[in-house]
Amino acid sequence: MALAKMRPLRAGQRLSSKTNMRQLLSCFFLACAMSLAAQTDTTIYKIVDEAPRFPGCEMLDTTIAAKTLCSQRAMLVFFNQNINYPLQARDQNIEGTVALSFVVEKDGYISNMAVLRDIGGGCGEEALRVASGMNEALKAAKLAWVPGKKAGLPVRTQISVPIKFKLEEPSDFVIVNAVDSVWVIVDDSLTYTGGDAALEQFFAKNLKYPDRYKDSCIIGTMDMTLLAHPNGMVKVLDLSDYWNLGNEFRWEAVQVATATWGQWKPATRKGRQVPSSAEISVTFRPEAGKCPQAVAKYEKAVAIADEGSRLYNEGSHEQGVVKLTEALDMFPNNANFRYLRGQAYMNMNRMTEACDDFKKVRATVFLEVVEQLIPLLCK
Repeated sequence: MALAKMRPLRAGQRLSSKTNMRQLLSCFFLACAMSLAAQTDTTIYKIVDEAPRFPGCEMLDTTIAAKTLCSQRAMLVFFNQNINYPLQARDQNIEGTVALSFVVEKDGYISNMAVLRDIGGGCGEEALRVASGMNEALKAAKLAWVPGKKAGLPVRTQISVPIKFKLEEPSDFVIVNAVDSVWVIVDDSLTYTGGDAALEQFFAKNLKYPDRYKDSCIIGTMDMTLLAHPNGMVKVLDLSDYWNLGNEFRWEAVQVATATWGQWKPATRKGRQVPSSAEISVTFRPEAGKCPQAVAKYEKAVAIADEGSRLYNEGSHEQGVVKLTEALDMFPNNANFRYLRGQAYMNMNRMTEACDDFKKVRATVFLEVVEQLIPLLCK
């Protein structure tokens, strides 16, 4: 077939429908080619027209520059909140800045994480660990980066991030429940007027066994963290009901604890009185005539658990676990006995058994340390 010679278009001449269609098809295929090229562009750019942005700032009604600055701060907050200062770096007083590099992909997630500059002591590995968990965290929150752009199209963009590691002197106090300041470094500790014996007598005299449970023979111990202010006010910061005694028992314990208002000698720090905390335990013992056996069983189990802890701490690990298991056989739902055995299993590198114990503790009582350990042990 002979090729048709293209004739130049004269002024005023109109395109034929066939010529028009050819040009439309040419434009269509050109656009498709450009789109396909953009989609298949695997180049990693270091310089782009619009930098990638960490999520959280797109709702701002402001300039791209302001959103970019906001996203940089948000990204550093993400790292700072998730970094755990490595113990080796603490012990060796290592401080400095780790430089990370990663690629923000077109889909808004990151890849190719690498440490460009390390300061040692495990800091580089820790920064890399946090970066490696970023995608999972963003997906769980249904968020993603805004990818970098070149010529208006999303492209793979490499960025570097400085992560500061700086040791700081611990504060004299901590904030609890977002409102209470509790001094943890003091010169003179918080003490009960009359000493521990007087405090035990106060609870023994005022702690009431709930009326409707008097014939139940329910017995058990609770731990409480009390906060005493210089003005005399006392409040319960935390209560651990290891024996799962229930709300009425907890209410009675809190009532007696707060009734110690004005009976504490405040802690002091640098010459002034400060709010501080004390740990106390209270035990509910039934007095009904049919309950002596329950009380005796409780006292025996506590003594066996104490012996198990002593044996373990003295290096007789297996014997200690046997004793703790014996106490648990008597009270299978006791979170305190189970927590002690879980600790023993964990220190003996028996992670599966430790995981099982800590999960059962969590089913009975909330302990922050248990919440932190379960994800590490139960893989």
